[in-house]
Amino acid sequence: MPKAADSRFVGDGTKMKSSRTVPLLLVLLDAASVIVCFNLVAWTRGMTEPGTWIIAALQLPVAIHFIGVYLIDGYSARTDMLSLTYTSLHIIAQIGVLLTTLLLTFAFAPVEFSLKTSRLVTVVSYLAVIPISLSYRRLLYLRTHAHEGPRYFVFLGSPESCLTFKEECRNHAISQTVLFATLDSFSRPPMSVGPAAADMPFGDVLEYLDRYAGRIDAVIVRESNHELPSAVAQRLTQLNFSGVPTYTLELFHQVYWRKIPLYRLNQTWLFQEGFQIAREPVFERLKRLCDIVLSSLGLLLFAPLLPLIAPLIWLHDRGPVFFTQTRVGLNRVLFQVYKLRTMRVAHDGAPYTRHGDARITPIGRFLRASRLDEAPQLWNVLRGDMSLIGPRAEWVKLVDDYEQKIPCYHFRHLVKPGITGWAQVNYPYGASLEDTMRKLEYDLYYIRFFSFVLDASIVLKTIHVMLGGKGR
Repeated sequence: MPKAADSRFVGDGTKMKSSRTVPLLLVLLDAASVIVCFNLVAWTRGMTEPGTWIIAALQLPVAIHFIGVYLIDGYSARTDMLSLTYTSLHIIAQIGVLLTTLLLTFAFAPVEFSLKTSRLVTVVSYLAVIPISLSYRRLLYLRTHAHEGPRYFVFLGSPESCLTFKEECRNHAISQTVLFATLDSFSRPPMSVGPAAADMPFGDVLEYLDRYAGRIDAVIVRESNHELPSAVAQRLTQLNFSGVPTYTLELFHQVYWRKIPLYRLNQTWLFQEGFQIAREPVFERLKRLCDIVLSSLGLLLFAPLLPLIAPLIWLHDRGPVFFTQTRVGLNRVLFQVYKLRTMRVAHDGAPYTRHGDARITPIGRFLRASRLDEAPQLWNVLRGDMSLIGPRAEWVKLVDDYEQKIPCYHFRHLVKPGITGWAQVNYPYGASLEDTMRKLEYDLYYIRFFSFVLDASIVLKTIHVMLGGKGR
């Protein structure tokens, strides 16, 4: 009997091995592609003799390459390497890697450092690495997923929580099929929950685990006061050791969707694990130093554009160039935010911008799409009202309304608001209370798990959004 039971998990063990092998293979291929490209270009340019390999000096470019790809989840088994979004992020990350390598090489490396001989070698090498590293990622992704067939999540919870999870999965366009089982009965849901839940394909969890063995990616358990039956708990333990994780619903939100579900919030949420870096004064000071340096640089770069943009804003309706509004900052301190005006002077004053909003001027549409209207907020960053990265600074009138309708909304004010942030790059522009609640889940994830790595990832995703002209 034990051998028969173990055989049910062979497929899952194989998948676990594959999920560990592919990232390792990508790391090795990335290192090899950087080394080979640099040396081929160096031989072509006559920087070194053909057959003489540069290895030691390439430790820096390889390390920076690893960091850049890691920031965009380029080594994650859950990343869709075929998507246009990943392709864009990969190119942006590699250009950032190129610029960082050039800066460190020619500004800080010693004179005898071999890569200082030619900037062109570094530039051409990295430009060659971009399509090569994208190509084998796509090939590996296709090879890994070509014959695996449909994959599944098993969700255990009440009928109501199953419906909510189904909606979340649809919003995130997950590829896995979700199998539902209720914690109350582990079979059919009570008819009192309504036709929507009654029509869902509920089934027995043990039957699901047997029938779909080898094709289950994760089991999700909705937190409740009910104890799991011993047979179910034992099976989940076996699956976990074979490589199929069991997540609480809260942890699943954090791992897969990188947000904090609002249903888990209460007044003691702040005192849970997390917030390690945010609570350290040294990191707060480092973040402030980065804000001062980068906002100063940004203002210097933006200054030559202002004389070109300002007349275009003024000529449309002879209104002011800048827009100011009272926003809520750290610890709910109010401040005046500065932006380039993108709307007509006389309008209905609706709090949200609508798609195709007639209030937006022609130059305003360009400024919003390119995010140039946000540039004056760099002055707010330099003053200390804001940070470059953090939750969106909301209008005080909206905040008053949100705090009455959304429990624990005030947790957003534990950190400085930012020009860009985790919610801004993961959720489209919100124009309703429901959108605000969804964005709050991402903001709370940022507040709890703030790190400089997460900030760097947000920067890359922000560039992706700006290049895509997705501002509203």
